[in-house]
Amino acid sequence: MKRRDFLKLSAPATVLPSFINGFSIKAFGASPLLNALQGAATDNDHVLVMIQLNGGNDGLNMVIPLDQYGKYQAARTNIAIQEGKVLKLEKYTRAGLHPSMTGVQRLYNEGKVCVVQSVGYPSPNYSHFRATDIWVTGSDANQVLSTGWGGRYLNYEYPNYPNGFPNAEMPDPLAIQIGSIVSPAFQGPTNTMAMAVTSATDFYNLISGKEDPVPNTKAGNELAYIRLIAKQTNKFADSIKLAAGKVTNQGQYPKSHLAEQLKIVARLVAGGLKTRLYMVSMGGFDTHANQTNAGDTSTGMHANLMEQLSSSIDAFMKDLTNLKASKRVVGMTFSEFGRRIKSNGSMGTDHGASAPMIIFGDYVQSGVLGNTPTMPDAASVNDNIPMQYDFRSVYGSLLEQWFCVNNGDLQTILLRNYQSLPIVRPQACGLVTGVDPDPNQTAGTNIITNYPNPFTTKTNITYITQGGHTLVQIFDTMGRMIHTLVDRIHVAGTYNLVFDGERLPTGVYYARFQNGMVQQVRTMLKVR
Repeated sequence: MKRRDFLKLSAPATVLPSFINGFSIKAFGASPLLNALQGAATDNDHVLVMIQLNGGNDGLNMVIPLDQYGKYQAARTNIAIQEGKVLKLEKYTRAGLHPSMTGVQRLYNEGKVCVVQSVGYPSPNYSHFRATDIWVTGSDANQVLSTGWGGRYLNYEYPNYPNGFPNAEMPDPLAIQIGSIVSPAFQGPTNTMAMAVTSATDFYNLISGKEDPVPNTKAGNELAYIRLIAKQTNKFADSIKLAAGKVTNQGQYPKSHLAEQLKIVARLVAGGLKTRLYMVSMGGFDTHANQTNAGDTSTGMHANLMEQLSSSIDAFMKDLTNLKASKRVVGMTFSEFGRRIKSNGSMGTDHGASAPMIIFGDYVQSGVLGNTPTMPDAASVNDNIPMQYDFRSVYGSLLEQWFCVNNGDLQTILLRNYQSLPIVRPQACGLVTGVDPDPNQTAGTNIITNYPNPFTTKTNITYITQGGHTLVQIFDTMGRMIHTLVDRIHVAGTYNLVFDGERLPTGVYYARFQNGMVQQVRTMLKVR
């Protein structure tokens, strides 16, 4: 049962005083338990803001691997960020941020940023259009979906949309794209679940006038549907203008297109709009050439993009905090792919596979999820960063931990069960825990190994599972999934298997282990 349905059934009880053994709950004062119970008894007003980085962001120059700096510098002799200029993260020494990202650094050190390392999917696509489609629909690389992951979630929350909308329960747009075109991420089973907004106060000419009767034909049915959407858009426009009108004093934002978009989002959220999902975007990330300046690699095209992204997020969070609305919002960045490990001869980078995501907000579990990217000693032009986390694990974790969707419904929305990651603090959905989980508790521990390594035909793989669903996959350096060795429920313990790579070409391969919130990537080398 969804929380909203539960609340409807239990609503009469909420008007009565709450007593435990004859004492009012109020008598116990504030406590984490009561705060959590209170959070669980309300239909939350949480908002997710997605920032799309169009073009394929170079994650390796955004989150720099300090514990593998030698390999990083050797692979990127012409664009590597100087080690001394990398921004340090509080209580984390294995990686740092691009020198232009002082705003995100500040938020991280305040406990409001989670960096998820090496996010991707098996067998990545390197086409901008197809890769974007995979990310916004949540499909596999060999699968084409007609619905977006956000659209499927909104259809789960509001299954009758657009019929009967707006209504008292949801008087506002379900999702808003800041821009002229709605992202396929918001496509539902029968219609788009979002609207595009070009500005907060003047974006649509309201439709008025007498309507002619609708003919009883197929074309007439389509006309009736178009008119319904037009009427809803008209009403939604009014609610947006009403929300925007409630906010008259916002903070300072930098002068950039992304900052302008986020300023609109902050105004609508603070104005009380119930919209669940927002999407904003910025372009320019297809940095095949002149990514950095030759004299100072911490400056240049990519540095400007990092500064715009970081300063915009920082201003957005400051504004929301001043407007008393920051606790409603979690934001995330995503891009259709990362870049190759090795830079090219044009002081740029070519289309790659995995890259980090930045999750931010007051309720985010601050820290770095995963290890710094695995890199070979001598990277070639074909080497990619191996995936540690599936991007749909990030989506599912946000749906579960921020929008409080139960596990069974998650599989309906995302079409499969994905690894849950500790991204949002449990209190966001009214859960009470003693301590926040540490996803990096196995850092430095070899939970998957192989011997011999290098190997010629076969190698023995050993892995340690804590029990439950366990996954072991083999990938090549292009990110293609070669084989799934283990995909089953295990009893806790140590397991061994033989991987037969006799028919594989010589070269580097990656064994990826996943068990609950824990994963690890092992580099294996096949030789003649």
